[in-house]
Amino acid sequence: MTAAIPRARDFHLPGRSAAYGANGMAATSHPIASKTAVEILEGGGNAVDAAIAAALVCGIGEPAMTGIGGDMFALIHKEGEEVIGLNASGRAPSGLSAAALRGAGLSAMPDKDARSVTVPGAIDGFCRLSADHGRLGLDRILAPVIRYAEEGIPAAPRVAFDWKTAADRLTGAARSHYLENDGPLAPGRIFRAPGQAEVLRRVAKEGRAGFYEGEVAQDMVASLTALGGAHTLEDFAATACDYVDPIAGAYRGTELVELPPNGHGATAILLAKILAHFDLAALDPFGIERAHLEAEATKLAYDARNRIIGDPQHAEIRLAHMVADETAKKLAALIDPKKAMSSVTEISESVHKETIYLTVVDRDLTKVSLIYSIFHNFGSGLASDRFGILFQNRGMGFTLEEGHPNEAAPGKRPLHTIIPAMLKQGGEVTTTYGVMGGAYQPCGHARVLSNLVDFGMEPQAAIDAPRCFSDVGGLSVERGYSSEVRVGLAEMGHQVSVPETPIGGAQMIVIDRENGVLVGASDPRKDGCALGL
Repeated sequence: MTAAIPRARDFHLPGRSAAYGANGMAATSHPIASKTAVEILEGGGNAVDAAIAAALVCGIGEPAMTGIGGDMFALIHKEGEEVIGLNASGRAPSGLSAAALRGAGLSAMPDKDARSVTVPGAIDGFCRLSADHGRLGLDRILAPVIRYAEEGIPAAPRVAFDWKTAADRLTGAARSHYLENDGPLAPGRIFRAPGQAEVLRRVAKEGRAGFYEGEVAQDMVASLTALGGAHTLEDFAATACDYVDPIAGAYRGTELVELPPNGHGATAILLAKILAHFDLAALDPFGIERAHLEAEATKLAYDARNRIIGDPQHAEIRLAHMVADETAKKLAALIDPKKAMSSVTEISESVHKETIYLTVVDRDLTKVSLIYSIFHNFGSGLASDRFGILFQNRGMGFTLEEGHPNEAAPGKRPLHTIIPAMLKQGGEVTTTYGVMGGAYQPCGHARVLSNLVDFGMEPQAAIDAPRCFSDVGGLSVERGYSSEVRVGLAEMGHQVSVPETPIGGAQMIVIDRENGVLVGASDPRKDGCALGL
């Protein structure tokens, strides 16, 4: 029996309504961040100003997810113009050597280790966006962030859950900056970051130099060096984001817009194109068949990612092959509708020879789709001594396989999991959205896209709907699926488990041009909300 498709809210049942606004909209994973974004819009700022402020507030409200020691990617669209992309991901230090790591007996990049810390790129990206596309200036944008860093933000329930889950990752100085009495913060306990407030005051006054030069950079480099890192002041001073041309692929008349490598947005495009070869709309949206097809397509798309994606400035990336219709067609033909594949790598050979996301739209319909992350919960678990800047561990995205496009190397960007997205129809941007959750993100992009296109779900329902994800270790299936579905998937050969935490999180804004309004949706798997004005 096919389940009823939740095209609209059933007010008899728990849930949340989409938010509507005529003069702007923000959707973030933290309510104070959404509030900050709306206040920036009300104060004369545009979507870029609001997105920067909201993102940095998330770093105080959700410190396990993101912070100024991380990276950022964004898509920006102004009415009547083309979508532009910004890659503000950091690079490996000049002293990183894959050969040396292999010589030390490592076969993969180490976790909770200074050698996997790449130079943070986010602050450079925020400064660039503000200068090029903002309206208010850094001093006004950062003022509410500095206040929240000084006064603190109470730990929300999901934030406290993440804190408790990942607190053991924190070591050394990070424990004093991010724990309370050497333990995680419980719901309602206030987290303050006075060191970060001082850093942001310097950025507000000096721009990027306040972070990448002087005392702040010295604090980061000295802390990393003491922990075994090869980082230098020159590595930090040389950090620079890049404008990039987005890539896109069609799914049943809707165009999915993503960023190019070193991010893995191409994975989402390939996955959507594989799924387009199956009549998903005829299936139960929460049934066995759809979950199976999505799992198998995910395996194939992620296998392609692992083979192909790296830093295009350092290696030849077969991007055209990865997003080609013919590649998707050949991979789709490998899927058995009744049985899970055992070895993806072997079967596909012939064809190939945790994070915050937010989105803001202003009254002029300038749109920002932005994602900002330190990778694992609490990143590397390492922080700078003086200012408490928590370092990302994005270097774990590198491989140590010699000759691979994504092999670790000095000044190189690793494969990144964080990807913002937009949707276009008839040449117009209709939707800005993203799905958090590490490696899940391309699968999440395709799942939400299919919910909208194949099943006609309204934005909030498309985000609320249960998720599953096939990754290393098997097929994770949320409790939103029935036990019958989990049993059926196991009988097809999937290694089924129920994850401890829900899969990902999402935010979305839809531009309803017919009614002249914006529709915002926010994932109940997080603490955030969508707010309109």
